[in-house]
Amino acid sequence: MSLTVLIVDDEETFRKNTETYLASKGYEVIGVGSLAEAKEHLQKGKADLILLDVQLPDGYGPNLLYETTGMVYRPPIILVTAYGDIEMAVDAMRNGAHDFLTKPIQYSQLEKSIERAGEIVTMRRELLHWRQIQKTCDFVIGKSPRMQTMIAQAQKAATASVSVLITGETGTGKEVLAKFIHQSSPRSNKPFIAINCAAIQPTMLEAELFGFEAGAFTGADRRKHGLMEVADGGILFLDEISSMPMDIQAKLLRALEERAFRRVGGTTLIKVDVQLIAASNRDLKTMIRDGHFREDLYYRLKVVDLHLPPLRERREDIPELVGFFIRLNNARLGFNVRDITSRALEALMSYRWPGNIRELSNSIERAMLFCNGEVIDLADLPDLE
Repeated sequence: MSLTVLIVDDEETFRKNTETYLASKGYEVIGVGSLAEAKEHLQKGKADLILLDVQLPDGYGPNLLYETTGMVYRPPIILVTAYGDIEMAVDAMRNGAHDFLTKPIQYSQLEKSIERAGEIVTMRRELLHWRQIQKTCDFVIGKSPRMQTMIAQAQKAATASVSVLITGETGTGKEVLAKFIHQSSPRSNKPFIAINCAAIQPTMLEAELFGFEAGAFTGADRRKHGLMEVADGGILFLDEISSMPMDIQAKLLRALEERAFRRVGGTTLIKVDVQLIAASNRDLKTMIRDGHFREDLYYRLKVVDLHLPPLRERREDIPELVGFFIRLNNARLGFNVRDITSRALEALMSYRWPGNIRELSNSIERAMLFCNGEVIDLADLPDLE
């Protein structure tokens, strides 16, 4: 984890020596000699942790504890002084100091204190990142242990930018999960490009994926950039990859391994940085055995293998999903539905949901459409047989 330590101390020798030591341990270090300079860096959000002297030319160092109380994420503050006493230490800790060290400082003790503070910073960053994801992602995690485990794996795959294979029945939310990975990753500000391999004619899939040069075939009157090129820096999502012809599979595998490809009819090698996510509702291992899917591509794709369970195997998530779809449709369609009766929810919990989450989403939208009041009742639901 990259951590920036702000050293606030007017003793230049101490400040410089400590800067050198912490920099050798991999920390980013900023050194200042006054409270005024420290406040400037805090306002700019440049400090993850503060190493603060007590006696400074322009004021009493611990006053910074009081002045930063209102910050949402106040950096952990470690007080360092040659004038320390027990009363000062107790008062500083009571007012939010992370730790209290006395000069001459033991660097091994300082490093341990910074490491403990770093754990706090890491947790805050993860919490903030998670809240941002939840604000932008139309995705319900669910309380079922299988989903919790899968989401943890998805987040690790997002951070590492490795290839991901998502499997599951139709309607389980494979593309939604792929978008969740995109929004959870360092590539979230880069393109998310989705291709449904089953919806494109096999003869056109190569051109869609890799693009083509002018004159490459009849009707190719100008150069066209492929979607792999468009996705450079971001994520390329190949839905229903089981529909991809074997010859295109071979070209995709080579492009993944070389991180480069040539347009149809072209000779120039185009380098790209793309994280690939593939999805399938078919058993790819069976297809490999039957000679319809390349084994080497399969293992290249499934660096991380995520299986979305069908809704009938995660019924405990149905109430949360229902609440999510009610809120979503209220905002999207202008409905004013606030709840669902217990008997209606019981009926939803008892149904097997062959269409999975997609079917549940459509059922809630229909129920809200025919609901005469603010509460969905059994009569508003479609026939669940």
